[in-house]
Amino acid sequence: MDIVIVGGGAGGLELATRLGRKFGKRKQANITLIDRNNTHLWKPLLHEVASGSLDMGVDSLSYRAHAYNHKFKFKLGSLSGIDRAAKDITLAPLFDDDGKEILPERRLSYDILVLALGSVTNDFGTEGVRDNAMFLDAATQAERFHIKLLNGLLKLNRHASTDSNAVYRIAIVGAGATGVELSAELHNTFNTMKAYGLSELQSEQLKISLVEAGPRILPALPERISASAHKELLKLGVDVKTNTLVAKSEPNGFVTKDQQMIEADIQVWAAGIKVPDVFAQMSDLETNRINQWIVKSTLQTTLDDHIYALGDCCAYIMPDGKQVPPRAQSAHQMATHVYKNICLQMKGQPATKDYVYTDYGSLVNLSRYSTVGSLMGGLAQGSMIIEGRIARFMYVSLYRMHQLALHGWFRTGLRMLSDSINKVIRPRLKLH
Repeated sequence: MDIVIVGGGAGGLELATRLGRKFGKRKQANITLIDRNNTHLWKPLLHEVASGSLDMGVDSLSYRAHAYNHKFKFKLGSLSGIDRAAKDITLAPLFDDDGKEILPERRLSYDILVLALGSVTNDFGTEGVRDNAMFLDAATQAERFHIKLLNGLLKLNRHASTDSNAVYRIAIVGAGATGVELSAELHNTFNTMKAYGLSELQSEQLKISLVEAGPRILPALPERISASAHKELLKLGVDVKTNTLVAKSEPNGFVTKDQQMIEADIQVWAAGIKVPDVFAQMSDLETNRINQWIVKSTLQTTLDDHIYALGDCCAYIMPDGKQVPPRAQSAHQMATHVYKNICLQMKGQPATKDYVYTDYGSLVNLSRYSTVGSLMGGLAQGSMIIEGRIARFMYVSLYRMHQLALHGWFRTGLRMLSDSINKVIRPRLKLH
């Protein structure tokens, strides 16, 4: 049996790893993972790559090496077509930076196809955003932001000695977890750069604006957590603007609906998600308004039992009428569920297990300053608000759970030891 997984994010990679251990090792099935990148980085960490708190070169995982270790195959490529009748997919040609073809268009057959393509930021068609703002959907974008940030701080340090009014402005639209966490990480980066030689920098020279269309930041989290995070951001000097709609983006900043200008040297758009239009147009599978594939309770697509969808690209409506939120914990749970149903299909049985989403709560890390969140479901009786060191420990544990799913206890333990050593021997910040 040929099992093809498109997308090497948290859910897709965990699923390929488990299937490889179970069936690839025994040569009972051919498992193939496809991704457009050579390396994997847990998406919730992208804001740390952008700020320099995390070095992608150290913390990213090679798909090819991981595939070798866990008995599945990896193919580099981008999905460009799905032929449900022929049961195959098409991968677009791959070109280098000079436009020369590396790999031609390829077709790959499947018996079971899993779509785990993730999502991208939704700009809602806002004028100028695509031209002027930066996104944090991929590691390459986070790296680009990091380089621009370092260059901007170098320039600010040069002018600061002669111009007391010199400032560096960063405007972030979207006060969800990414926007809030990035705001805090940027303050940490600024203060750390002062210690690493940019001695002319003064705290008041960094101006961060966090813009949210709704009445409060972190709208998906309980109000108490939102209020606590808001208070911490204000302590850092972040200008939090709620009930503020952005009408357009210009080269020098965002323009609000009431024609106020939010000036910015770097503009970041982190509001909302969608699946790229091109993916929704590849087949006649049922999709919703943001191009997510609609699935049944088994996480099989509504029109084809041979195709699953999981993670951010999947739209599953729970019995209470709510949609499963696009979170890392959702992708992890969906990957486990799809694995169980594929195991049934490997035995010649229909996929009958119904997916049940369990909300274990949400945590938001405000760099070294604070961590806030709530525990729910199996982690606490009812719900429990946590802050400080306990919340920070739980936040780190989420990443460790992802590593456990990929590497097992022994290798994850070694990685934890390596991380502890790196904190001593490496700079606190990526400086290049």
